[in-house]
Amino acid sequence: MSHTKQTRRITHASRGTLLHILEALPGAVLVIDDDATIVYANAHAQAMTGATPGEVVGTSLWRCAPQLVSPQLYQAVQQASQTSNPINVAYVSPATKNRLHVSLSPTDEGLVLFFHGDPEPLPHQEAWNRDERMYRDLLESCADAVTLVTPDGVILDINQPTLAGVHRRREEVIGTPLTELPVWSHDPMVQQQLRAAMAQASQGETVRFEVSIHPRTGLSLNMVMTIIPHCDARQQVEYLICASQDISECKHAENELRTLVDAIPQLVWVKRPDGFSEYHNQRWCDYTGMTPEQAQGDGWMQALHPDDRQGVLDAWQVSLHTGTPYERELRLRNGRTGAYRWFLARAEPCNNAQGQIVKWFGSNTDIDEQKRLERALRQSQERANVLMDSSIIGIDISKGEQIVDANDTFLRMTGYTREDLRAGRINWMQMTPPDYRERTLQAQQEFDTQQLVMPYEKELLGKDGSRLPVIVGRVALPSNPAQGIAFVLDNSARKELERRKDDLINMASHELMTPLTAVKLQAQIVRRHLVKQGLHEAAEDLLGLEEPVAQLEHLVGELLDISKIQTDGLEYRQEMVDLDALLREITDTMQYLNPSYTLVVRGAAQTTLIGDRKRLRQIFTNLISNAIKYSPDAKTVEIDLSTSSETVTISVRDYGLGIPRELHDKIFERFYRAAGPRQLAVPGLGMGLSIVAEIVKRHGGTIMVDSTVGEGSTFTVTFPRTRDV
Repeated sequence: MSHTKQTRRITHASRGTLLHILEALPGAVLVIDDDATIVYANAHAQAMTGATPGEVVGTSLWRCAPQLVSPQLYQAVQQASQTSNPINVAYVSPATKNRLHVSLSPTDEGLVLFFHGDPEPLPHQEAWNRDERMYRDLLESCADAVTLVTPDGVILDINQPTLAGVHRRREEVIGTPLTELPVWSHDPMVQQQLRAAMAQASQGETVRFEVSIHPRTGLSLNMVMTIIPHCDARQQVEYLICASQDISECKHAENELRTLVDAIPQLVWVKRPDGFSEYHNQRWCDYTGMTPEQAQGDGWMQALHPDDRQGVLDAWQVSLHTGTPYERELRLRNGRTGAYRWFLARAEPCNNAQGQIVKWFGSNTDIDEQKRLERALRQSQERANVLMDSSIIGIDISKGEQIVDANDTFLRMTGYTREDLRAGRINWMQMTPPDYRERTLQAQQEFDTQQLVMPYEKELLGKDGSRLPVIVGRVALPSNPAQGIAFVLDNSARKELERRKDDLINMASHELMTPLTAVKLQAQIVRRHLVKQGLHEAAEDLLGLEEPVAQLEHLVGELLDISKIQTDGLEYRQEMVDLDALLREITDTMQYLNPSYTLVVRGAAQTTLIGDRKRLRQIFTNLISNAIKYSPDAKTVEIDLSTSSETVTISVRDYGLGIPRELHDKIFERFYRAAGPRQLAVPGLGMGLSIVAEIVKRHGGTIMVDSTVGEGSTFTVTFPRTRDV
């Protein structure tokens, strides 16, 4: 048959006899050309379609005869046209519900369709009826809207849900283009989208797309349209099955979910079953600085750290192929700062009723702080390992008195073995000599209340009974506060050095005192002889020797005191001391020796102390002397006395150089001096305050300092009050 687009007509002049025969036939006769355009319709056909000859001839069979149109008729027309063989087909008109039987005969003029009114039963008629009923039942029982259309979009059949959606009767829509239904014609863009989808499906491809339609004023629906091509035995597309599903509720729920998702702190995303990223929540976009369009597909990977990309892709492929949950740590770039932060990415597949994955829902949780803590923990663990492996510091872990773990250095220091450790034979208190037991119990109480013990000196008993001087500190383990980790430093070398130093001081001070005393006495004798001989000028010159000798005598005396303190050999007398009289005597002497300074005494002690008058004089002489020496630019020293019912307090205040706060405790240590240039310019060996602190302690008192650099210092001595004068 020719494929010309020209419409052919049968005229009464050229086909009079044929027309007469056709008009006399009892059934309806239609003749159509290759494009299914009607070129002839007899009177019965006109009556059947309800149209005049002018309205029928020249128009498409599918457009002007909805009472006749059906998928079965469409298939029969296609088959007869392609094979040029006659075909009989019986079917029920979707529009009128009338049963029709049509014979299709190819001719030179075109295809003749002869519709029989109510045909006699044909062979297999019952089977045809059953097939048609099954077809109608399936079509009408489908909950989705289903429409059968020609490849160019003309409606061949339509089910009731579709008609209900468009508020039209079946006979009004069959034979019309699908795109002209109100649900599609409201928007030219939507019409174009449907036309493009049908054209794609006409090539044999199933097409699925989402669209928003407006069936009537005030109603908007979200639909998923699936267009499936129906092919004949030769795989030629016969017609298209258009099924639409209302997903408005799902879309509404999805929009509500996305609103909720946009509010949560995680970065949320959705991928299709093939891994294509189709959605990222607002927080994800805000963090990365990317738009939803930029993030779609693989675009989101632009925010991924380059070093993480291959690993992420590999992990994704495993999840996509196995359907197992996805989990991966990765770094994402902050779009505002350009810095990368660590996130934990997780995704779970969402399956439909058939078990097929329809979506991947994923989230990114910020774990950057956790990663920093893990990194710090690793570094801390590495440092701890270095410490535990140290050959200098002994480390032990104890629970109560029992040592449960220790490094090799601790075991070497104490002589114990790993076997002793495993057998529980290393006990902290059993390793403590009796003379250090009280201090060790005090340290345990500090640990129980404060979860730490500041470093202190003690001795340990080794496995062989030997004593080892050590410095010990302890702190509770954060993971188990009942256990403590302690460092143990071998202090034997320092103790030996101190012993030798003390021996040297003791020896030097005794060896120096004898010749010094001799020099002093000899100088006095010579000076008296010179005076008797009238050599007064020479005697005066010799008098100048007495002051440096006195200074040397004072220094040697302090060395002797230090030596005696170390050996507990410093003697104290027990006598009644009038504290007010003693302080007046000291200040008068100091004022006489330092006339350029003003010593101001305020208050009264009105207290008698039981103690060593000489040692008490040593305390306040030293404090006032220091106040004068360290106040080169201030000429006033204040001494304040006050009492309470239990104590007596004496404060010595100067307005001199001052002492840095971090050195307030150190200045009472032996031989310690502040290292500033102005302090070092003052002569001294750093012994005075350590001697003062020891004497105050032996009298049951305390000494404290309050000082600010550049503003001066106040030393406060407090004694327990014994008896009012």
